[in-house]
Amino acid sequence: MKKFRFPLRPVAVLRAHRQSRAREAFAASVHAYVQAEEHLATVRARREELGTAMHDGRRGNFRAADEAAFWVAYRRVAEDEMASERAMIEAHAKMEQRRQDYMAAHRDVRIVEKLEQKARTAHRQEAERESQQELDEMGGYRVARRLAASTVISP
Repeated sequence: MKKFRFPLRPVAVLRAHRQSRAREAFAASVHAYVQAEEHLATVRARREELGTAMHDGRRGNFRAADEAAFWVAYRRVAEDEMASERAMIEAHAKMEQRRQDYMAAHRDVRIVEKLEQKARTAHRQEAERESQQELDEMGGYRVARRLAASTVISP
């Protein structure tokens, strides 16, 4: 029986390497997305704290300079929040694209794996067929020898 050799082995290696790179890129994009979400949550918490401080400060004496400073700070925090939200949306879109790339690479690897599995099955069936032919041939020789031996003794 000859050894199994899969002719698409180099393709399988390249696709597996591409899949591994796509998996790493997807993991990095997931990490970036999580960081963007955390940053957005931090900015939103800071905005809420500032809003609460502004609201609580209005209970006492009104100081125009303090109020103006609070509004400038509040606008800056609100702009940071919008920028963080945009960054999170971009990170999510990039993560989805990387996920699609990874899924495509994974599909490509599975296709080659299925082809290899079919080739191995065909190789095994061919080897079994050859083995069965050899056994049939040996059985035929035995029958022929017995017939030849029985015809020699009979006359």
